[in-house]
Amino acid sequence: MQRIAIMEYLMEYRTHPSADEVYMALSPSMPTLSKTTVYNTLKLFAEQGAVSMLTIDERNINFDVDTSVHAHFLCKRCGRIYDIAETELSGRTREDVKEGHQVMETHYYYKGICRNCLSEQ
Repeated sequence: MQRIAIMEYLMEYRTHPSADEVYMALSPSMPTLSKTTVYNTLKLFAEQGAVSMLTIDERNINFDVDTSVHAHFLCKRCGRIYDIAETELSGRTREDVKEGHQVMETHYYYKGICRNCLSEQ
């Protein structure tokens, strides 16, 4: 039940939450849920390819249920992580980047100030 609740949360709230955020959101309705269970479940989901682990933020590991190839943008002001659709990097396709290697993961990270924060100035 706990694993299902964690996956449902990730699918409903596509905010790239950290394990602590998942725990804080679910623990009021699941008093037996522990932080260890959340961490272990998210790690298992990542190992099985059901979620991606994002290391865009130096302080937290965030999780993304969208495992398709896309970039992420971290706003240095508000801390939100946004998805950016992207299939190429610097004009090179993923096939070009492989150059005989077996690519298991691809991460595209951008950091700056998001349009919402810029419009508030």
